[in-house]
Amino acid sequence: MPVAADKDNEIIRETAQLIQAFKAGDKMAFDRLVTLYAPKLYRTAYGLLSSKQDAEEVVQDAFVRAFRALDNFRGDSSFETWMQRIVINLSRNKFHWNRRRGEGLMTSISETVDETGETKVIALPDERLRPDTKLENAEMEKHVLKGLQALPESLRETMILRHVNDMPYEKIAEHLECKVGTVKSRLARGRELLKTYLLNLDRSARP
Repeated sequence: MPVAADKDNEIIRETAQLIQAFKAGDKMAFDRLVTLYAPKLYRTAYGLLSSKQDAEEVVQDAFVRAFRALDNFRGDSSFETWMQRIVINLSRNKFHWNRRRGEGLMTSISETVDETGETKVIALPDERLRPDTKLENAEMEKHVLKGLQALPESLRETMILRHVNDMPYEKIAEHLECKVGTVKSRLARGRELLKTYLLNLDRSARP
């Protein structure tokens, strides 16, 4: 997709110019950076937190931190990767804080407890439901978001970046500081667990 690639390269060039202008004293250049990156960062935060208010708070906090630290930004990673890491870390903190307060508390769908009290991995079916297909209605979207929230942290973050942000494997690996192969295995595991979660919802809804 050459058009998309050209647009990405244009944004990268503009970002470099804005950072240079900011470091030269033009603090208003930061407003343009916010305009360029806020939508992507909000999608990440909302996917991880499932709360508009929490997502907005995290993104605002991320930009405040970036504003304070941008003079020291060395460009070891891209500006987007730097910002995504800040948002992911802040979202992790917010997610765990909410759980400690009992907000959005739910059982992990990666494991279950059998009759003896032993924890074991759920046996997963194969192809009856595909959570990675486009959602057809708001009710299903709500269930999928709830299922994503119940995934283990590493799987949840990877699934959000791929299926909510539509991010390529290489970028996900860069943002999460892991290998591409790790990203693919997390996605496969996350899809299986989410598929099982949705199947169980479907069975429980039947008369």
